[in-house]
Amino acid sequence: MVTLVVGRERLTVPKWVTNLDTFRRWLDTDDLPEHTRAWFLRGEVWIDMSKEQLYTHADLKAEITGVLRTLAKSKKLGRCFPDGVLLTNKKADLSGNPDAVFVSFESLTAKRVTQTEGKEGGFVELVGTPDMVLEVVSDSSERKDNQTLFEAYFDAGIPEYWLVDARGDEVEFHVYKRGAKRYAVVKRQAGGWVKSPVFGKSFRLIRGTDATGQPEFTLEVK
Repeated sequence: MVTLVVGRERLTVPKWVTNLDTFRRWLDTDDLPEHTRAWFLRGEVWIDMSKEQLYTHADLKAEITGVLRTLAKSKKLGRCFPDGVLLTNKKADLSGNPDAVFVSFESLTAKRVTQTEGKEGGFVELVGTPDMVLEVVSDSSERKDNQTLFEAYFDAGIPEYWLVDARGDEVEFHVYKRGAKRYAVVKRQAGGWVKSPVFGKSFRLIRGTDATGQPEFTLEVK
């Protein structure tokens, strides 16, 4: 068992957390500090206790999730959940909280994704293969998002992976679709538009500035 802890604080993972099932049981205890981002990925436990950057991470993922939630609801496509929802896929040996996850009503009806109830009631976990996941890259998640999750989400059979990195001078917004052996990037169209096979729409991510000069992102749809 390998434990990777990112951030200034340290957190000890109990010795009995040795596989995916024990990791999920650990998440259901009171041992983890609130808002700790914990993942189980291919035999490794990832703990991220660093703070999220306000504009290039927290606000950005809120913009994307909000647009996708509105689209999914208006077109009756399914449900788009923000971060905080636990996603588990046993085949890929992964469990954690994507920055957003979309599950179509078709996937729910076909039981490609099931919902697990918590011990205090209500659903607390998605198990299976959703239609799309989003990750917004930060300094602490660069390896996980670009490599480990890139491979794990493919092994989980997820049709579409959105990967966004707004830390540099240019905003990197990529939609990856599932190929025969790995994800392939969807080619950008004229004007910077990217077509999503899952949503059947094209998207463009624009960065501007707000009234205080801070970055402000807009996800456009057509």
